[in-house]
Amino acid sequence: MSAPHVLIIVQNLPVPLDRRVWLECRALTAAGYEVSVICPKGPGDPAYQLLDGVHLYKYAPPPQAEGVLGYAWEFLYCWVRTALLSVKVRARRRFHVMQACNPPDTYWALALLWRLGGVKFVFDHHDLNPEVFLSRFGEPTGAAGKLQYRILKWLERRTFRTADRVTSTNTSYQKIAWTRGSVPPEHTTVVRSGPDTTVMRPVEGVDELRRGGKHLVAYLGIMGPQDGVDGVLEVARRVVFDRGRTDVRFALLGFGDCLEDLKKQATAWGLDPYVEFTGRVGPEQITRYLSTSSAGLGPDPLSPLNDVSTMNKTMEYMAYALPVVSYRLTETVVSAGDCAVYVEPGDVEAFTTSLLDLLDDAERRGRLGFEGRRRCEAELDWRPQAENYVAVFDGLTGFASRGPFPDGRPELTPGTDQWGNKMIDVSDDAVLRAFAVNRTGE
Repeated sequence: MSAPHVLIIVQNLPVPLDRRVWLECRALTAAGYEVSVICPKGPGDPAYQLLDGVHLYKYAPPPQAEGVLGYAWEFLYCWVRTALLSVKVRARRRFHVMQACNPPDTYWALALLWRLGGVKFVFDHHDLNPEVFLSRFGEPTGAAGKLQYRILKWLERRTFRTADRVTSTNTSYQKIAWTRGSVPPEHTTVVRSGPDTTVMRPVEGVDELRRGGKHLVAYLGIMGPQDGVDGVLEVARRVVFDRGRTDVRFALLGFGDCLEDLKKQATAWGLDPYVEFTGRVGPEQITRYLSTSSAGLGPDPLSPLNDVSTMNKTMEYMAYALPVVSYRLTETVVSAGDCAVYVEPGDVEAFTTSLLDLLDDAERRGRLGFEGRRRCEAELDWRPQAENYVAVFDGLTGFASRGPFPDGRPELTPGTDQWGNKMIDVSDDAVLRAFAVNRTGE
């Protein structure tokens, strides 16, 4: 049969900025599928682009939502723009499978419409929207809050029930698909958002990024109300002013609803010489910052959402042989195992102490960084996840694909990356250990 065509729908991030979705796209195209994506535009993005064999269709994003009516308008606007673009995709070539990535849980309705044309529906379960609500607002008590919560759970149920297959980011999410979504176990597959360790690999550090400090500490991720990035500023304040450690710098990589408020708070606390906000970053900046840093932070507070969610940043830190300091959350421990320093949730003082103890212990940093990189390669790497992912589509379409990596695993040869950075020879234990130990600005 000719190669099946897969349409992937994403609302909360542009592609390829959404690293999980881009890995999925690349896995499908490598296996022989044709792939189209509908998503919002990022800054400067064209309305249509053919990138690495993937057809990208993009619409102008709506203004930032505020309040219930604002979010409702955002969901409606994005749904309509996506539906219109799906017709445009269909006019170019019929698609056989539609994948929707949440949030939000609204594209089951579009899947029902396309099902009339024989299209299968895969739900790529990225988030738990009812738990997002509980984490932000607590258990609802008023009539309006209870109604919003019931609507979110109803939308989630409809998504699960419409899906022909569900791909879950971890076993906690998979269990929710079984129990709350009543999805048959054989219709669910765990596809973790593991890093591609052939691409995410450390390079020589860049002294300028430390901005005169001995240690650089990194946070990578979204900056929303539930992400705990305000806790990073509190840790930075205690490190610099309470502990007198003016040799430490902090780099906060990413964007989100709280970014501007965080910048104002840093200025108010006098942290501007010590804290850098990079804004939106791509692979080059991520590689340089995480290769230069002495520790990566997981400040996510304990909440119904965070406790059962896989934090991509934790695994990405590990891919760069970067030791992690994190609050002890169920799925974070599943990801990092013994390769992280854990602090009981909410104990900012203990987090500060644990971070400084790690910064002052080069041998421990080196051991955790080395073991984290090896754990990523052996257990968390994207390659086995990609095989599981492609198998879902092979089973739905009956297509005898050539698999996501038809040429086998590439050799991790030393040299320079595409941006001219000198790569660390991660295949050599001694070289990797030495890098993990000696990555400060001494």
